Amino acid sequence: MKRVDLIEPEAADAATARLYEAVAQMLGRVPHSYRALAHTPYVARVMLPFNAVLQREGAGSLLSCRIKEMAVIKTSKLNGCAY
Repeated sequence: MKRVDLIEPEAADAATARLYEAVAQMLGRVPHSYRALAHTPYVARVMLPFNAVLQREGAGSLLSCRIKEMAVIKTSKLNGCAY
């Protein structure tokens, strides 16, 4: 049961569409977390650089993408995530 409606790219207003473009450029896709965060666009804009560092190599990150992906997969498995 979802608790927050996601703003899909097709339903996004102009400002949200620009946010989604930036998210896709930095992260390679628009994750569900940003579709939920789009309800608070200022928070979403602040979170984007932070999340990019967490998920990608460089920009001060010490872990490789491989280690980060392993942590994401393990956490998802432990939490019973279906995707």
